[in-house]
Amino acid sequence: MIRFEHVGKRYPNGREALSDLSLNVDAGEMVFLTGHSGAGKSTVLKLIALIDRATRGLIEVSGQSLARIGRRQVPLYRRQIGVIFQDHKLLHDRPVWDNVALPLVIAGAPRREMDKRVRAALDQVGLLGHEQSLPLELSTGEQQRVGIARAVVAKPPLLIADEPTGNLDPDLALEVMRLFKRFNDVGVTVVIASHDLHLIEQVGGRRIALAGGRLADGAVAHGA
Repeated sequence: MIRFEHVGKRYPNGREALSDLSLNVDAGEMVFLTGHSGAGKSTVLKLIALIDRATRGLIEVSGQSLARIGRRQVPLYRRQIGVIFQDHKLLHDRPVWDNVALPLVIAGAPRREMDKRVRAALDQVGLLGHEQSLPLELSTGEQQRVGIARAVVAKPPLLIADEPTGNLDPDLALEVMRLFKRFNDVGVTVVIASHDLHLIEQVGGRRIALAGGRLADGAVAHGA
């Protein structure tokens, strides 16, 4: 599903975010990227989502080389990926329905299909009935679940999440992680950046530890 071969990422200010990083994530896996702040976790996810481009090395997703995807092809490529951010990135002036439906609107889905998909996604995260609520009327945990519903509404084969539980208390954090596990159980590939090792241990899944933009000593880069 995902292959990094000798990937490096240097930002214009000279900071080396990744250095000679190689790793594989198999289809259907649930993988956690771990490491301290600045280890390179978020950069890996940004490269997968083509928010950033690698400076060197090879990145493939579903057998497709990301270096060969032109700017105009990026929106089509991203339809196979659901992205969840720590700060939700919701449209606060739009109701929950509009926020969740956004990927379907961009894809040009028919209205009837959108309504069906949005309700199903909200049901999956336990928020059916909140379609007309504004995000700021919801708790932090509920807002994160809206973000997850938006990420899964188009049924992408790959979910990536950057510290999705960073602002949640331990009980809510575990609830959100179990949501990801449920999606993984039905075949979705899930890659999550998280520094919370205790939480990861409760959920299960393979860990890839990063340090200074490289695999940490003893880290496993490849699935079985």
